Amino acid sequence: MIKNIFQSRKLSGLCVLSLLLVSVTILLLTNDTIDLFPYLSLSNLRRSSLSNIPTATPISSPTNDNSSSPPEPPVNQTRVVDHPIDHGLESDWFKDDKEWNVSLTVDWKRCESPDYIPCLDNTKAIKKLKSKRNMEHRERHCPVPAPKCLVPLPQRYKVPLPWPQSRDMIWYDNVPHPKLVEYKKDQNWVRKSGPFFVFPGGGTQFKDGVIHYINFIQKTLRVLDWGKKVRVVLDVGCGVASFGGTLLDKNVITMSFAPKDEHEAQIQFALERGIPATLAVIGTQKLPFPDNAYDVIHCARCRVHWHGYGGRPLLELNRVLRPGGFFVWSATPVYQHDEGHRNVWKTMEALTTSMCWKVVARTRFTKVGFVIYQKPDSDSCYEARKDKDPPLCIEEETKKNSSWYTPLLTCLPKVPVSLTGKWPSVWPGRLTDTPVSLLREQTSEERYREDTKLWSGIISDIYLNGLAINWSKIHNVMDMNAGYGGFAAALINKRLWVMNVIPVAGEDTLSTIFDRGLIGIYHDWCESFNTYPRSYDLLHSSFLLTNLSQRCELMEVVVEIDRIVRPGGYLVVQDTVEMLKKLNPILLSLRWSTNVYRGKYLVGVKSSWRP
Repeated sequence: MIKNIFQSRKLSGLCVLSLLLVSVTILLLTNDTIDLFPYLSLSNLRRSSLSNIPTATPISSPTNDNSSSPPEPPVNQTRVVDHPIDHGLESDWFKDDKEWNVSLTVDWKRCESPDYIPCLDNTKAIKKLKSKRNMEHRERHCPVPAPKCLVPLPQRYKVPLPWPQSRDMIWYDNVPHPKLVEYKKDQNWVRKSGPFFVFPGGGTQFKDGVIHYINFIQKTLRVLDWGKKVRVVLDVGCGVASFGGTLLDKNVITMSFAPKDEHEAQIQFALERGIPATLAVIGTQKLPFPDNAYDVIHCARCRVHWHGYGGRPLLELNRVLRPGGFFVWSATPVYQHDEGHRNVWKTMEALTTSMCWKVVARTRFTKVGFVIYQKPDSDSCYEARKDKDPPLCIEEETKKNSSWYTPLLTCLPKVPVSLTGKWPSVWPGRLTDTPVSLLREQTSEERYREDTKLWSGIISDIYLNGLAINWSKIHNVMDMNAGYGGFAAALINKRLWVMNVIPVAGEDTLSTIFDRGLIGIYHDWCESFNTYPRSYDLLHSSFLLTNLSQRCELMEVVVEIDRIVRPGGYLVVQDTVEMLKKLNPILLSLRWSTNVYRGKYLVGVKSSWRP
């Protein structure tokens, strides 16, 4: 009888069907090679992670051999991730969109150099300059129209070493510029050791080590309490940024800057090391920072003629230095006694006195002259001067958002009433206390509080746990439209730093960001950013692109994003459905893989593909 039952067609069909369902289930849960059902496969998320890129394996850099055409762009790279708490959200709008996974057809071309920076490498514009006396050739000269070429990878490019290892050593092949090794060999800046560049922590003014130098500064002036009273620092002419890199251990965030000049790739070294840095020069235009931003400004033989150009370079430092803040200057003229250096020192004395700066320390560090100035925290000294030279600025010269392609000041900005005699809270309370720049602006303070609360929730609920981002591989982030800095503040406990960008066409909130103990910069995203290619692990944009596309071409912005992000790095975009539909085909044409979460967060991962 049992034998007859098993011979029954009905029960045989049921057994076969059951066996088939079990087999398909096992395949879906274990398959790591073929995504038969990409929307269900668990492997697709793992493959989009940085963790799958070997840290010691070179990323292949395609040659310029045109004998074979590049592979067709993948057209099914966009994955849908339904989060358990998506109930009630229209998160499946793209499932029925037949064009969502279709790559835009673009005949991409390579840029000439793997280090191409469009607004600093515009040789045609630089050749037409009438003067280079005041570093005009190191300032921004953006090509029009913006280039749409893709920056190639250096040969044998490797995934950068993780932080904090990267602070002390980087792959030579990623920044193959050995000029500084020879040029600065006696100053302990950088050495080549096998496949690595190694950074011993030396500098022009601190050959014996930057840690000893930093401790000496605080010992000289105890009020410079690193990581408590002093949180945000500007390092002028920073070299390879060992000063700023070391201060990170003391809870101090330093914006290191230098021009792209004959000191080959110094800022590129800094960024590859994972240290905050940007390309800039004190020439004829203001630095892209707000007034009264930095607690301390540091210059160690930074080769800036502070007394030159009518004293404008020093007046620019005065503008961005917080009232009551300090300028630390270690340089040869401070104590040398030959006629040339004595004349420089006398000029500096006269200029700083006229600006009401007072010397609070003057000594020697080893054989180096060393002086610390303090900026006044009120207007009383300005008003008491017999000679009003330089004069006080009029309001029009110091209005907000006026640090973009704006000539250097020849006047002294008044100390804002809200900052008179005030200093931000001690870190880390400074991050969440009411910023001093908002003390008299109740409406702005309410928006600031709402922004902080909003991003705290979004970061913890979505960004850290719901976007399949490997945050352990992220060390530097760029927030393309930072608002009040809520995004960066919510990430403060992660081992990373954020460059907060304030678009010049929007509300100027950059002063608030600095008041919070964070760093940032002004920028117009219709132009190229002053950084080297492959500088950042993650770029973040929240409802920026829709407004931006009304002023410039979206493809140009995406090409710039592609230039900035490292291979294996991320782009996170929150925007309208219409914008995501425009953005995704461009990213696919660049061979980025893309995922959509909750119907409104697009996450792209950059590949190593180049045309």
